[in-house]
Amino acid sequence: MPLNPIAHGAVPSPAQLEWHRREVYGFIHFTVNTFTDREWGYGDENESVFAPEALDCRQWVAAAKAGGLTALILTAKHHDGFCLWPSATTTHTVAKSPFRGGNGDVVRELSDACREAGLGFGLYCSPWDRNNSSYGQQDYTDIFHAQWRELLTAYGPLCELWFDGANGGDGFYGGAREKRSIDRRTYYKFEELWAMCRRLQPGAVIFSDAGPDVRWCGNEAGFANTTHWAKVRPEGFFPGDVDDQRRLIEGDPDGSVWRPAEVDVSIRPGWFWHAHERAHSAETLFSMWFASIGRGAGMLLNLTPDRRGLIPDSDVVELRRFRGLIESFTAVDLARGRGSGPYAPLTDDNPSTWWIADTQTSEVVIELGQDALIGGIRIEEMIALGQRVESFAIDIRAWGGWFEFTRGTTIGSQRIFKLDPARGDAVRIRILASQAPAILTAIKVYCGH
Repeated sequence: MPLNPIAHGAVPSPAQLEWHRREVYGFIHFTVNTFTDREWGYGDENESVFAPEALDCRQWVAAAKAGGLTALILTAKHHDGFCLWPSATTTHTVAKSPFRGGNGDVVRELSDACREAGLGFGLYCSPWDRNNSSYGQQDYTDIFHAQWRELLTAYGPLCELWFDGANGGDGFYGGAREKRSIDRRTYYKFEELWAMCRRLQPGAVIFSDAGPDVRWCGNEAGFANTTHWAKVRPEGFFPGDVDDQRRLIEGDPDGSVWRPAEVDVSIRPGWFWHAHERAHSAETLFSMWFASIGRGAGMLLNLTPDRRGLIPDSDVVELRRFRGLIESFTAVDLARGRGSGPYAPLTDDNPSTWWIADTQTSEVVIELGQDALIGGIRIEEMIALGQRVESFAIDIRAWGGWFEFTRGTTIGSQRIFKLDPARGDAVRIRILASQAPAILTAIKVYCGH
């Protein structure tokens, strides 16, 4: 293991490395829409409709922890413009609602609950505002930036700042009830806004469709592309927009900046709570885990508090079962401590050690010591030194011969495969093509059940 291997191409920042380690984390969609049975509020909702009688952010956090989530990102303001904190920029806030007698602050309550429980905390504040009469004019951009300044300075350290691409259309707009259009590449002055975010929350990653730190996976169905380069060429990636959807989904093998994909998906069909909808089963969420975390992306799982202000019990049941499925799958690592010689760093359960190939095509063999039932395999690159692998194959040795289980393209932070349990006494990873000699940090072989 060389002491100082040279990084190859784009590498993640410390905040991006921390984001990769977060893996599965949560969204919270909760606002006036919860009470009006809408997904996108029009902006004309009376503040009095926001009246959760039993809101308990500690219950939200407990539900998240039951599912193994490592952070929560709150929709502090959705497109309807209603602010879950008492913003000085508008009267359309919790301060005019019955919640806590007009003295409530949902952002404060959730930020405190997350910190008490050791979860990361992040925020979303929609650029579109269907309530504000100034939307579409220059002074609204100043209002939007001021809202973010309030959020960035009043609630402690944030782990992720979330921006989406819903920009402009019909709305209430202070009673105008009309359609307004903007140039989303220039109107919000995102470059200025993100500079403020960097200055005030240097430890947070910034998500939008195009980055700058984390990009969208291209769907809300719960999967990342099987080829997932965590790096992109920034040309053609504009604030709130991307000129080539293929590049958004796959990334760029020759990318000059690190910008991995995030898979955002809701536990229910909608993003907000609706009485007629039910949570996806734990088995469905587990499949999404393989299709997101298992492909080197992040998994942002949305939770939907109901009109009481609580995550429904039925959703908590599925979250707990979801975590149980992951823990059961990963409980026994047959490869742990089995790597010998130069392969020892791959099985020592230490993310700071690695194996580096001698050439751009190479192979690793992990002897399991006995014939065993294999249920899954996880491979990790040392992404702090870049993403290199372009294609690989996994073989299992049985009855004295090697049998190819699968082939893949990229690895990145991790690739995870689930097997219909197969018997074997060794696993071989063949690096078929790599931009530079591959550097792997872990190979895990999970026991089948």
